[in-house]
Amino acid sequence: PGGDLQRSDRNLADSDMIIPQLLRRYGPTAAIVLIAAAVTTWKVRDWLTNPWTRDGQVRGNVIQIAPRVSGPIVTLPIRDNQEVAKGDLLFRIDPRTFQAALDQARANLDNTKVELVTLARQVAVAQASVVQARAVIQQKRSALLAAQSQLRVDEKNYRRGEELIASGSITQKQFDDDQTTYQISRSSVDEARAALLEAEKQLLEDQASQQEAIARQGAPGNKNAKLRAAQSSLKDAELNLEFTQVMAPVDGYVTNLNLRIGSQTVANQPALALVDKNSFWVDAYIRETWIRRIQPGDKAVVTLMSHPDQPLAGTVDSLGWGIFQQTGSTGQDLLPNVEATFEWIRLAQRIPVKVTLDEVPESIVLRLGSTASVLVRTDQRN
Repeated sequence: PGGDLQRSDRNLADSDMIIPQLLRRYGPTAAIVLIAAAVTTWKVRDWLTNPWTRDGQVRGNVIQIAPRVSGPIVTLPIRDNQEVAKGDLLFRIDPRTFQAALDQARANLDNTKVELVTLARQVAVAQASVVQARAVIQQKRSALLAAQSQLRVDEKNYRRGEELIASGSITQKQFDDDQTTYQISRSSVDEARAALLEAEKQLLEDQASQQEAIARQGAPGNKNAKLRAAQSSLKDAELNLEFTQVMAPVDGYVTNLNLRIGSQTVANQPALALVDKNSFWVDAYIRETWIRRIQPGDKAVVTLMSHPDQPLAGTVDSLGWGIFQQTGSTGQDLLPNVEATFEWIRLAQRIPVKVTLDEVPESIVLRLGSTASVLVRTDQRN
């Protein structure tokens, strides 16, 4: 029995030594395996929870600078890929033609003002003629009334003379005088009536001349159509001269500059491109199987391929509502364009998600079209 106890004690001692030996031998490996399993589990959970893509692209507003007037370039102070500030001169078009047009427009405006003064005087003269014609009509009416009144008196004397000559109360000479006076009064009435008609005719002519003068003059003051047309032509000429200087509308970068001194510009035709430096964002093309998890306002992490060690914070601005349909679109000869696909695999489409950058360090320069990876942190949603 004593030997058995000794052997059991030795076995216990050996087992106590084996466990530490096993821990020393396999403990680090087991710890590494556990840590790797935990990290893998966390990564898988993060991968399943937070949509991500390596198919991201830096985007920005590209402004096509188009001159408002046509002409050769005489000043070109910029160079390709130069940074410019809002209001900086990009190029100047030969202004001489537009300066001449401006001088002509100013001369036309001066001539129009002189013409309107002359027309105003003509209107005043026509109005005075109308007033005078009305005064003449009043005179002729008075003369007609006086002649008619005198005719009534002379006619009364003539009729009484006819009675008296029959009874022998007056002499023939007296009767002849009354008859002559009556005939003269009748002639005077006819002449007065004709003069009145002539005066009324003259009034109508003067009124027509007045209306014609008013029509030629047009509306008074700044409402006058001729004046407004001349002023509009002057303003148009001033703008055209101003448009010969093409300024930068925003802070940005000149890109792909192909202009030279003497290059002919065409009105409303793009001459150069300007990238708005304050408009950059990132388009993340995320698989449609993940798109339902994303909402505007979600936080995002953007990693540029050009700066892999400087992730940028961003925010989901919006999600695209559609992409171009390749299969079924019209191709050559108006036939449907059908893409060849493998029947045993279904490729998920990628939907553009617009991500705005919260802050960009000065050490990072964003360039249009640069590649980026985007991770949307849906797990940080409130």
